[in-house]
Amino acid sequence: MAKFAALIPGVSVCAAVVAAAVLANSLLPIDLVGTALLSLLLGMLLNPLVSRWEFCNPGISWTSRWVLRGGIILTGVTLSLAQVLQAGRYALLLMAFTLSTAFGVGYICRRLLKIDWKLSSLLSVSTAICGGTAVATVGPVIKAQERDIAYALSATFIFDLMTVVAFPWFGTLLGLSDTSFGLWVGTAVNDTSSVIAAGYAFSDPAGSLATIVKLTRTLFIVPIVLVFAWIHARRTPENGDQAQSRVRIAKIFPWFVLGFLAVVGIRSSGVLSETQVGTTAHLAKLLLAAALGAIGMKTSFREVAGVGAKPMIAGVVIDTAVVIVSLFAQAAILSFVG
Repeated sequence: MAKFAALIPGVSVCAAVVAAAVLANSLLPIDLVGTALLSLLLGMLLNPLVSRWEFCNPGISWTSRWVLRGGIILTGVTLSLAQVLQAGRYALLLMAFTLSTAFGVGYICRRLLKIDWKLSSLLSVSTAICGGTAVATVGPVIKAQERDIAYALSATFIFDLMTVVAFPWFGTLLGLSDTSFGLWVGTAVNDTSSVIAAGYAFSDPAGSLATIVKLTRTLFIVPIVLVFAWIHARRTPENGDQAQSRVRIAKIFPWFVLGFLAVVGIRSSGVLSETQVGTTAHLAKLLLAAALGAIGMKTSFREVAGVGAKPMIAGVVIDTAVVIVSLFAQAAILSFVG
């Protein structure tokens, strides 16, 4: 009971941010940025103030993690199994291009800029898989220094901040369809929260598709972590390091993806009415907005201060390469399939 009570202040602040974002979005003449992105930006603006309120930290952290996953799971109510399978097929084709680009360009940057292999690997895996989650998961497996993990997280944050704001406008400028934009954002933007914010800022269909594609990428964290555990063991053959490099698949597997697929299955079964589907979809968007607001309140611009130039350059180069390759690859795939 005490733990639950400790969550109330932070959760209440997140709810207030969502309410403010909904109100602000309703006052705009058009749905320019969306409730999710407004929540993220409002949260970041509140960071200097909220960071002083330690009693809010438990609830904000809980919202940024568990409410985000709950929102993703409920998002499945807007999709059918046929859509998921089709999008997953596109995502796998696109990932053949983006994975090779992220790790290939990362290797080149490592050699040219003389960056430690662990740091360059974190930058690559952040772009290729799922942003900060991938960095936080792979970093301890390869025994990366805290400084390297901070660099990679900072690079991810800066790129995601730019893409969340810029991608919807670029998509409109390029005249992309909902499908094209969803595939592009789902494979080119890093963190799940940023994919959701950018996708739904463009349109609801694009946001749903981008979420599916991003979840497909997220599933690859398991084999990627196992590969890096093996690489680290090869580079540090001491028995102690080998033992510490073992990975528990059950611990790193993104279990919320199964919940998402379960909700998709419920929707596909036809047991829900259109009213129930609409209500659940609206709740999912509010939960996602609350989580983004919490993530914004946990993000300080000071966290990226003092980051070295070379790692940031490498991060920008890797991310930009993936953005360009993903844009052209999705266009080629849709043209071939269509």
